[in-house]
Amino acid sequence: MPGIWIVVPTYNEASNLPRLLKRLFLLALPLEVLVVDDASPDGTGQLADGLKNQYPHLHVLHRPMKQGLGSAYRAGFKYALEQGAEVVGEMDADLSHAPEDLPRLAVAIEQGADVAIGSRRVPGGQIVGWSWWRHFMSSGAMLVARLVLGLQTKDITSGFRLYTGGALDKIPWCEVKSNGYAWQEELIYLCEQVQLRVVEVPVIFTDRTQGSSKLKLSDIIEFFVTVVRLRLL
Repeated sequence: MPGIWIVVPTYNEASNLPRLLKRLFLLALPLEVLVVDDASPDGTGQLADGLKNQYPHLHVLHRPMKQGLGSAYRAGFKYALEQGAEVVGEMDADLSHAPEDLPRLAVAIEQGADVAIGSRRVPGGQIVGWSWWRHFMSSGAMLVARLVLGLQTKDITSGFRLYTGGALDKIPWCEVKSNGYAWQEELIYLCEQVQLRVVEVPVIFTDRTQGSSKLKLSDIIEFFVTVVRLRLL
């Protein structure tokens, strides 16, 4: 199995990060984990540094201020690829993505997928802990984006993904300026434009129980602005 680098952006995730890392490093996978911390006021970055003695395959990238999710992934992807990563993944720090699902995404890559997505929107996938309003807004936004952009992928905002290095070589990911959900949306759009094989693996997404959501109104606005921009292109 190829070496996998998981990029985990963090901002005030000190209560979740140790539990996430413990579960990740128990997996029978050739795994490197890169924490990209945006100067978390709660000391997440310093906590991650302290955990490097416990986990030799943990890496920490410190940034001077909060710069957004897409920016964190761009920095993390660049770092991982420079270190020779064959597969680069995305994962939230808040335990909404179960680490135990990661091997199933890795199997999809081994079986020929260019991109494997932990999907909440295919049979067997599920979301636990959202209000009816959050369900309504998310489903509506994805439906609009998929129809306008002609996307085949059902869960275009999932932040639980694996990309092969070859797939990333075929898309201009380093030029994508979107953040938040718009980053996820735009990368899938680029992948489908060059006909990469995207496989959706059903997962159960459980809303965070520790810390606060990072979703802001600006993220929602950017999502729809990105839909329009990509459609005009």
